[in-house]
Amino acid sequence: MLLAGVSAVVGCRLADTDGVTPVPQLLAFLPWLLIPTGVALLCALLARWWPGLVWGVAALALLAWFIEPYGKSTEPTGAPLARLRVLTSNVEFGRATDALAPEIKHLHPDVVFVQECDYTCQATLERDFGGTYPHRQAVEAGGSAGSLLLSRFPLEGTDGVHGTMGMPGAVADVQGHQVRLQLAHPMPPLPGQLGVWRRELGRLRDFAEADDDTPTVLAGDFNASQDHAAFRDILDTGLYDAARLAGHDRTPSWPARTSPVLGAQIDHVLVSRDFSATDARFLRLADTDHRALVVDITLHERQ
Repeated sequence: MLLAGVSAVVGCRLADTDGVTPVPQLLAFLPWLLIPTGVALLCALLARWWPGLVWGVAALALLAWFIEPYGKSTEPTGAPLARLRVLTSNVEFGRATDALAPEIKHLHPDVVFVQECDYTCQATLERDFGGTYPHRQAVEAGGSAGSLLLSRFPLEGTDGVHGTMGMPGAVADVQGHQVRLQLAHPMPPLPGQLGVWRRELGRLRDFAEADDDTPTVLAGDFNASQDHAAFRDILDTGLYDAARLAGHDRTPSWPARTSPVLGAQIDHVLVSRDFSATDARFLRLADTDHRALVVDITLHERQ
């Protein structure tokens, strides 16, 4: 039974599909399937069930293969043009706003992406940081639907990406260079809502591939990891995960209560090939089930 369950999930990963419930939910925790696979291997060995032993070894080998970082990792070769720090945080219905504010003051990010930033959250951050971050784009809504993008750089608003929850976007003027900024917050892969989850990740993929000429930062709570086919489709447009570039490809961001021991990395800062990343940090904030992510990236001249 253990091997059958693991094999169903690994089979979907091998077939490049997210399958149906409960496969998408289990795919988020793919590395942890090593535990039931190891137990099954031990049971097969003790029972001298040789077909099961071969089966378990094959499942273990595939899991080990898929745990490796997905996609290519390359460094831009052009001259550096600008350095910026990006912070993304899901503040869970606005409850972690008071915990996020000191981190913003301490870390001095240049761009801040805030998901689940309700009316009170937006009012608080604009009151406290209106002078430091004079430029903003927001979807004003209550509960999980509200989102806010704060920037030190001048912004020209865009239509953003349509979704159940707010996903505002803008084009920033970063020291004379245009950079597309887009907040990501698709629906989670809940039972009965997988179609919405796939469609909204698909819209983020469409945004990513719509303009290959302008440097791009796509950041937020994707409710998906590198083990989800719908997320890999976004990476396949040519974006790179900044945390992976900085050596943190498997550091969990959710759920915060059990991270970094147990969890999945579903909060990401994705960048186009114009950027390099030198550092990534995951921050524990009170009153939210997500760890915030801050990355230091450098914009390079495209060659």
